[in-house]
Amino acid sequence: MRLPTWLAQHLAALRALLVFTALLGVAYPLALVAAGRIPGLDAKADGSLLTVDGRTVGSALIGQSFTDPDGNPVPRYFQSRPSAAGDGYDPTATAAANLGPESVVDTLAADPGSSTRSLLTQVCARSRAVGDFDGVDGRRPYCTPDGVGAVLAVFRADGLTGRITRVVSVNQTAPATPFVTSWQGVPVELATPGEDYVAAGGLVTPVRGDAPARPAVPADAVTASGSGLDPQISPAYAEIQVARVARERGADPAAVRRLVREHTTARTLGFMGAPGVNVLELNLALDERFPAR
Repeated sequence: MRLPTWLAQHLAALRALLVFTALLGVAYPLALVAAGRIPGLDAKADGSLLTVDGRTVGSALIGQSFTDPDGNPVPRYFQSRPSAAGDGYDPTATAAANLGPESVVDTLAADPGSSTRSLLTQVCARSRAVGDFDGVDGRRPYCTPDGVGAVLAVFRADGLTGRITRVVSVNQTAPATPFVTSWQGVPVELATPGEDYVAAGGLVTPVRGDAPARPAVPADAVTASGSGLDPQISPAYAEIQVARVARERGADPAAVRRLVREHTTARTLGFMGAPGVNVLELNLALDERFPAR
């Protein structure tokens, strides 16, 4: 007996659904699970987990912070790059900061906890902190000596070309000292929390300062990765940390430097990306080779 056309079409669709469910919903996942159990691939399939004395300490694919309970960096360890994922390296909140080059003015509130730092100030503060921590020059273009964005709001009597009537260092508040005392003959004021100098007509004017064109603190030490989970730092960032780590562990800097090279990966296929140092793997090797005193 010939089935009605509509019923034949529904039966054909049902058969296709069952076939593809069996293939893509059962056979294919099981094949991938089986492939992940092949010796040599199983560790990667499990997440490239790293263990010490049978205890899982992290993944080679996800970065982590090396700080004390108060959030301060532990001197005997190499430090990772900043992270914008949750409270830092949170795989459930992977994200970037979504701040761009035009983020140079802080939002200052009467309650410091409610203030919002611009990307420029975050970079300046991190660069100064890394410089102090690792004993290198933490100065950076467009940064003040106290670690905020060196930005002025310049007010003119007539739009953009008139006489300058007022100048405010928009990212500095009392009791700081203005990073420049005057601008084109006009004294520089400190910002007052809660004031919006841009909305009031101030012309945003970043000031480069006398910092070197190539800062000693590399870019990955002061900016987060796109995912916030990057497990690697640049060889340049690792290099400025060698002296501190060697001192804290009583080790020869040359030996620590060799260990850094051993945990440095080259560019993918020789031309993609940049060389990187896996921080967790390096710190685990340090603990094994040069235990903390």
